[in-house]
Amino acid sequence: MPGAVVIGAGPGIGLSVGRRFAREGLPVALIARNRPSPDLADLTVAADCTDETELRAALDKVVAEFGTPDVVVYNAAKIAADRIGDLSLREHQEAWAVNVGGAISAAAHLAPAMVANGGGSFLITGGMPETKPDYVSLSLGKAGVRALVSLLDQTYGAGGLHAATVTVYGPVAPGTAYDPGEIAEEYWALHQQPRGEWIHELDYTGAV
Repeated sequence: MPGAVVIGAGPGIGLSVGRRFAREGLPVALIARNRPSPDLADLTVAADCTDETELRAALDKVVAEFGTPDVVVYNAAKIAADRIGDLSLREHQEAWAVNVGGAISAAAHLAPAMVANGGGSFLITGGMPETKPDYVSLSLGKAGVRALVSLLDQTYGAGGLHAATVTVYGPVAPGTAYDPGEIAEEYWALHQQPRGEWIHELDYTGAV
């Protein structure tokens, strides 16, 4: 039974999203640089999202186990403070590779097959709703994520792929207005949206 794959399955949003989809009975695969504990999902795979060959091999393993997924969640990000001039060009490229490049690799690898199966959801964790001079590389990366979602919609939306970001407006921490469990509910809601009601950016401004 096709299910969900979460790329960047850290202890915050990534694992919470995986658990949320698992509660609906979907098989869940988690991919992270450090392999998550096997008891956290039906399948866990270690892969660096900036290594295209490694990431594609991990995704192939997921497809071989469960089939083409119904939903892909890209949750990887490099969160670090830096101002203009702090990073070399290479360091900016390395940050971009995490924040955007891995999502492009995953989409290129899976979206055509998802469309061939009738569609699905490709959801990306966003943030930085406004650019901040203390977080230049992350501001650029999250702007790139928004552009990528638009491009995915233009390329694959007619074939049934719902591309969207969940833009989180604050620091994620359990028991706060930005509790990862509450945020995970929004990913499920996006996946469940009827095609005529698709939105492509969901702003999460904190639980009331």
